[in-house]
Amino acid sequence: MYWYDGQLFEQDKICLSINDPGLKYGATVFTTLRVYQQSLEHPLTQWKAHLKRLKNSVETFSWCLPNWQKIAQGARHLIKTYPVLRITIFPDGKEWITGRFLPENLAQFQQQGIKGWLASYPLFQRTLNSHKTGNYLSPWLALQQAKTFGFQEAILVDSQGNWLETSTGNLWGWKQETWYTPPLEGQILPGIGRWQLIEWLRQQNIKIEENQWTPSWIKSLEIIAYTNSVVEVIPFSQIDCNGELLTFNVSKEILETLCQYYQHNY
Repeated sequence: MYWYDGQLFEQDKICLSINDPGLKYGATVFTTLRVYQQSLEHPLTQWKAHLKRLKNSVETFSWCLPNWQKIAQGARHLIKTYPVLRITIFPDGKEWITGRFLPENLAQFQQQGIKGWLASYPLFQRTLNSHKTGNYLSPWLALQQAKTFGFQEAILVDSQGNWLETSTGNLWGWKQETWYTPPLEGQILPGIGRWQLIEWLRQQNIKIEENQWTPSWIKSLEIIAYTNSVVEVIPFSQIDCNGELLTFNVSKEILETLCQYYQHNY
């Protein structure tokens, strides 16, 4: 079941022109959100922030603006069944909304952590970093490669080997009573979950710094986690750095400072 151009379809096929730039070049923008308590108005859903992301990208690319009322209408249809929505916008302004369920092992990953794999540069390099475009091949390939090696997530780096983000989210590190996250600077996606947590930490007077994650500095971190709008916070128990296996703490007590944002607003 999906929503496309103002209509609900109960099937798993979509009809597109062979000349559609979204099909030919991946010329789409999208956002993925978790809908809490089946409500677009729930504070954790961050509905307006996700629409703002789409609007910013559409206007930057000089595409046709979509019908925002149709998008909301389609979303309200799908949230009756799915807790996670992906909203895609084509250059001609047409909207395509699909739904999915939360990962079955999400609670386990949140509690026990996952294993990560460091992707190599420049093969696994995301383009148009400030926008979430349909041309998401590089991060997708990085994640598939990580999975073939037995890892659950991939970490992308720049030409200097500095860590940027994961294939699906933003990075967080902890040491000496401070949380750290890589800076935007046009190199990483300005994640909505990232923005939410930065605001929350500052409100709670918890130290948060944006800094460059060099390979040597990373080894000083006690905890590394990643976040996105769907999975919330997931820590890494181990990360394979070109054959060197780094092990990290998955302490619930420390991670609680991030997780409290979701608990407080739920």
